[in-house]
Amino acid sequence: MISSTSFTPKLPLNINPHDPHPGLSSVFAAAVVNHSFCEMLLKEPEKAIKQGYLGKSFALSQEDASLLVSLNAKSLTDLAKQVVHTIGD
Repeated sequence: MISSTSFTPKLPLNINPHDPHPGLSSVFAAAVVNHSFCEMLLKEPEKAIKQGYLGKSFALSQEDASLLVSLNAKSLTDLAKQVVHTIGD
């Protein structure tokens, strides 16, 4: 079984930890305030990203979108930890 803290990106990721990630902040904000969106983000991240929230799309870079889709998290906290760990590397 793969643990929720280990993942393999589907695409090579070239993420600069010093660059801002406003799209990621928007995704996490939507997940915090809306349980249904949060569940979709955890179970079907590609669908959640494409669907957006409240009629608005997320301004995600290709790298940030690929990162979210490549992770396997069981909770929003777990997802946030994985994102921070990956961007910080």
